[in-house]
Amino acid sequence: MYQLTGVTKRYRRGKDAVTALDSVDLTIEDGGRLVIQGPTGGGKSTLLQMLGGLDRPTEGSVVLDGTDLAALPEARLTRVRAEKIGFVFQGFNLIPTLTAQENVETALVPLRLGARERRERAGEALASVGLGDRSGHVPGELSGGQQQRVAVARALVKRPAVLLADEPTGNLDESMRDEVMEVLEALWQEHAFTFVMVTHDSALARRAPRVATIGDGRVTVREQVA
Repeated sequence: MYQLTGVTKRYRRGKDAVTALDSVDLTIEDGGRLVIQGPTGGGKSTLLQMLGGLDRPTEGSVVLDGTDLAALPEARLTRVRAEKIGFVFQGFNLIPTLTAQENVETALVPLRLGARERRERAGEALASVGLGDRSGHVPGELSGGQQQRVAVARALVKRPAVLLADEPTGNLDESMRDEVMEVLEALWQEHAFTFVMVTHDSALARRAPRVATIGDGRVTVREQVA
């Protein structure tokens, strides 16, 4: 479970101080699904970075399963990210010279698994997103939707407790958007990981059981009826 308490993040912009998050309190249950929405510059991605341990708050705590990510030494924080948290971004961030299989395997390198186990787990992850027959293709040979599904497989191959997605369908047309979201939703239901997604797309937000609206660094959460 995530428990954020009094999370504030300030940046310096020249001589000015900018408050991206302002005393945010937020609870996300294990296996929960939350969409974060709000205007550009409102703090959505900053909040996701806090949840992922990619940045630290100026004040407050970000507790994941009893551990305050904000207080961890960098080496331990890196380990938590490698073992517990998967990331999917708007840009697919695939290595263009590697095959889909090899791109997915890169997520397992920090876990120090043997080559055979890496191959097997990457193959299973690609099959779970419907790309078992595309494992030998490099990104340039795949559609945008297929590339994002490879990115999803890479995020989930390490079997994380949490999946954080920042505008994962932002670069896709409507049909590919729906294709990727159906894959994400099916995997969430099957594996019961905690799923937090930033999106500008209100159609996607309506599909989630909880929506956090953020503006001027403040967060309001509403429950939605399925």
